Amino acid sequence: MIIRKRLAAAACGLLAVLASGLLPSAAAADEPAAKPSPKVELVLDVSGSMRARDIDGQTRMAAAKQAFNEVLDAVPDEVQLGIRTLGANYAGDDRKVGCKDTRQLYPVGPLDRTEAKTAVATLAPTGWTPIGPALLGAADDLEGGEATRRIVLITDGEDTCAPLDPCEVARDIAAKGIHLVVDTLGLVPDAKTRDQLRCIAEATGGTYTSVQHTDELSDRVSQLVDRAADPVVTPVATEGARECAKAPVLKAGLYTDREKFGEHRWYRVDVLPGQELRASVSVAADRAVNNDYGVMLRAVTVRGREIVRGSEAGDGRTDVISTGLRYPKAPAEDADDDAKPAPETVCLQVSNSYSAPPQVKTDPGLPIELTVDVVDAPEEASDVASFGLGRGWWLLGVLALTGLLAGLLWGWVSRWRISVWRTN
Repeated sequence: MIIRKRLAAAACGLLAVLASGLLPSAAAADEPAAKPSPKVELVLDVSGSMRARDIDGQTRMAAAKQAFNEVLDAVPDEVQLGIRTLGANYAGDDRKVGCKDTRQLYPVGPLDRTEAKTAVATLAPTGWTPIGPALLGAADDLEGGEATRRIVLITDGEDTCAPLDPCEVARDIAAKGIHLVVDTLGLVPDAKTRDQLRCIAEATGGTYTSVQHTDELSDRVSQLVDRAADPVVTPVATEGARECAKAPVLKAGLYTDREKFGEHRWYRVDVLPGQELRASVSVAADRAVNNDYGVMLRAVTVRGREIVRGSEAGDGRTDVISTGLRYPKAPAEDADDDAKPAPETVCLQVSNSYSAPPQVKTDPGLPIELTVDVVDAPEEASDVASFGLGRGWWLLGVLALTGLLAGLLWGWVSRWRISVWRTN
């Protein structure tokens, strides 16, 4: 019996092999589409200040070259990588010429490690620090396609080519909605450099890192390249409307948008009976803002009745402020098992009360990140909206009642003790 089963299995295997050889087109049709290769461009400052010898006993340029060699050895095969320089070629005093000194050292594409290392080895600290033009050039280098894109900027000083503010350049890049992230690394940065690089990163949803040692530089750049190769979530660009009726309908996912100072934006989500809507929003203050601000996320019906809201306020400088809400839609008691339940359209309103000093540009608007999730509601959930505590409001009632009874009891005991004391 066992032998017969093995013979049958072998025959089935042979037929499968023959079928796959005779029908290659059908097999290929079932294969999933190839995932687009992520793109990363390393932007390296090669200005004259990179001659400073303050990183592990060597110059900043030598530390950067060593880190680059280690990073290039570890780049995942699926990553298309390029290298751009700034301040590498012009050593003169003509500011107009110096502020155009940025070029692509190695084109974005499949990596030839030997060729890339050879190109980096030829670099020598030379000129100016045109960070803004370098970011614009890098954005052009990474243009096109649906793959994730990342710029990693390594510099030791602030931009020397004002009035082209690199922070404004980063905001303009973010406003295009192309999901291009800029991460910044400051080599032994001072306060001004730190503030500028942090602003660039925050404007595009990237990160800022201060670097004091060579191993820190190589480790951090490697992490960022790996992150591009395996992103956690790719946000979807959307555009909220001024009223619910014209708002985009969102499914579960992560969305990005831009909202003007003091603006209200609307989005719609369909929620079936027995499901729970969970939503949260984060607004990034990517520029100087006035004190006293807030963010509100409201869920309302299409007729304007408020279901639930979440809000958060701040006072003073902030980078990100967030709030969220939950709305469980109770299952219909008389629902027909064979009939498809009708969803309820929930309108989500995102509002902010930010304002800015007169000298601060308010365009483009503030970057917002909206997370929407629709899950099966807890079995005990009723058609009551909640935020944070869920159906735990009964606990607050119990605590309040307990406190009231304890207060009455303590007052009665105190009065009894006083009356006894007076009697004695």
